[in-house]
Amino acid sequence: MISLPVNHTSGFFPLIKPSRHLLHPISATLIPSSPSSNKQQQVYQPFRPPPSPVPSKFRSLDTSERLDVLANRLGLWHEWAPLIPSLVREGFTPPSIEEATGISGVEQNRLVVAAQVRDSLFQSKTDPDIVSAFDTGGAELLYEIRLLSITQRAEAARFVVENRLDAEGARDLARAMKDFPRRRGDKSWEYFNYALPGDCLSFMYYRQSREHKDPSEQRTVTLQEALQVAQSEKAKSVLVQELEGKGEGRGKETEDVVKVPIVRMKLGEVAEASVVVVLPVCRAEEREKGFLEAPLECRTEGEFGVVVAEKGWERWVVFPGWEPVVSLGRRGVVVAFGDARVLPWKANRWYKEEAILVVADRGRKEVEHDDGFYLVTADGGGLKVERGSALKGRGVHESLAAVVLVVRPPREETDDQLADEDWE
Repeated sequence: MISLPVNHTSGFFPLIKPSRHLLHPISATLIPSSPSSNKQQQVYQPFRPPPSPVPSKFRSLDTSERLDVLANRLGLWHEWAPLIPSLVREGFTPPSIEEATGISGVEQNRLVVAAQVRDSLFQSKTDPDIVSAFDTGGAELLYEIRLLSITQRAEAARFVVENRLDAEGARDLARAMKDFPRRRGDKSWEYFNYALPGDCLSFMYYRQSREHKDPSEQRTVTLQEALQVAQSEKAKSVLVQELEGKGEGRGKETEDVVKVPIVRMKLGEVAEASVVVVLPVCRAEEREKGFLEAPLECRTEGEFGVVVAEKGWERWVVFPGWEPVVSLGRRGVVVAFGDARVLPWKANRWYKEEAILVVADRGRKEVEHDDGFYLVTADGGGLKVERGSALKGRGVHESLAAVVLVVRPPREETDDQLADEDWE
């Protein structure tokens, strides 16, 4: 069967799978009535069929004529797209329709869904000129915004038309609008306006820019893309500052301060990343021995990018291509702590039992910076993280590795990220 668009699901896929519902027979018993009301209950009620979704000019056509309209694409796409479900109701299947008309099953689904999206734009009283802009070759564009709410679809459709986005651009826009609320707490999130499609798309590009080195050509190009689609003045201001090298936390006055990023993994973030990194994981209770035994070499081989390690290892983790992780190479290792309270946060600011992953650089063992954080062996033999100033105060000048990133697990709900002052 041809499926209809669903607003509340998340994710993207080329073909929406139809749902199947069991149909149960309905039986009814006439409640005995008084003789006086019996005549009223027996009043003849003629059957009124539901209104046909097929345009009036095609309703009188027989099956062969409807197939001919589809095969020859007679009229605008949104006019003959409703003929597809009408044929399905008559017993046709997507393969049989494809054989008769040359329209593939995937394209059939796209056309029917796009027609439904178009109808929803009229329901939300979208400007007719905006809707008519999709009359020629617009099915692919409307299909990409199918997962948005009716209100979001209207705004997205306007943005697609005004900015002349192609199907890939419309897909990115829909993904950015769905994803934006889940990014609460990300850096500079509050400067982008959720009600503006361009700001949602701009924020997605802004996040992607942070995966590149600073400065680098890739980062600059991505920030320029973000600035080009941004709609609010606040968002534009943030992006201009980033391009001019005046972004938050940048400048000479911060060069000597070592900050450890603390991030919460987002659901589906790995799947959406264009670059991923695979790192070996050891548990904190395995002590120094387990840490030192973690493999150094992990690479991809062949056309399929098969991951190959220098030796067998039980636990691995996949991260998006965050810059602190990508730059580690073979030096990277991850330590899993079952309770984040063992790390040096301030308990009065954040006191929540939660597993955590600490990404460390085995190539940096010297305790250099007072504000840096380092992986060391605890008194009981396990592993822990300590600030450089605390280690220097005890005369410790070498650690197992320098901490470069702390990762919190993904959650459905959103919450604020930790600030730098949350560290002790």
